[in-house]
Amino acid sequence: MVELLSKVSIRVNEKVYLKDPESSELGRKIVTRSIDLIDEMGFESFTFRKLGMEIGSTEASIYRYFESKHRLLLYLTSWYWGWMEYRLVFTLANIPSARERLRLAIGLLTDQVTEDSDFSHINEVKLSRIVIAESSKAYLTREVDQENKEGAFLGYKKLVARISTIIMEINPDFRYPHMLVSTVIEGANHQRYFADHLPRLTNVIEGEDSIAEFYKQMVFNTINP
Repeated sequence: MVELLSKVSIRVNEKVYLKDPESSELGRKIVTRSIDLIDEMGFESFTFRKLGMEIGSTEASIYRYFESKHRLLLYLTSWYWGWMEYRLVFTLANIPSARERLRLAIGLLTDQVTEDSDFSHINEVKLSRIVIAESSKAYLTREVDQENKEGAFLGYKKLVARISTIIMEINPDFRYPHMLVSTVIEGANHQRYFADHLPRLTNVIEGEDSIAEFYKQMVFNTINP
């Protein structure tokens, strides 16, 4: 099992990048340090020039991997959703109860992220903060339809579809599984952001992960036949 996990890689749609950053040390460094910088300064202030200075390389070398910082953000968010699906598959393996699988899945979507030692060049905690604060900028663009046709959001859609299937096991008559799952993901991200920056817009309860608990209650109350 250890040998198997050591070979795990998260695949991102090749249309997102010009050259696979996983194919070279420079590419992995671009991903690692871009996560650090975007987490530190925000996506608007982040530039390839600043990244180049950080990694001791040129802007031109970064453009060989990504045609724009928007495409880099697409790569980072796509990797994150692929990683979430990978975690989901391992978390739910060999659990026969659909209700328990759904409970664990909601927890995975809404709990605070911890670092995963299987991917040493990516800090998942920082990447989670980027997804919470910046991921909507990956699809709230004029190019979203074309990028969707290219498969840029396939990882996100696969994650939603996988959990929607569990909902349909519990209640085959429920009409809105994809809508419910995407609402949980986006809503939980907003609530995490509110808890850190606008706490009067959410409920922070001492001794409880109120965000995770709220969405578990919401989902089961919504889908119960």
